Amino acid sequence: MTTLERQQVDFSVFLIHQLARKWRKSSPEVYAILDRTDALNRYIFPAYDVLHTLGSDYLTDDLTEYVRSKGVDV
Repeated sequence: MTTLERQQVDFSVFLIHQLARKWRKSSPEVYAILDRTDALNRYIFPAYDVLHTLGSDYLTDDLTEYVRSKGVDV
């Protein structure tokens, strides 16, 4: 695993825990939602360079909007 890939994984874990608090769901439930909407592969990993510089409130709001646009009610 490259350093960048490790940073992306660490960032994703951080986001999953932040979203779990916001959505009042378990981390596995949040991961399942992100997996089902392909948010990790189509949004979080490709946009990592920009996303990791943003605040957690903005990120959780943005990801909430993203999964809702994919038809998931959180």
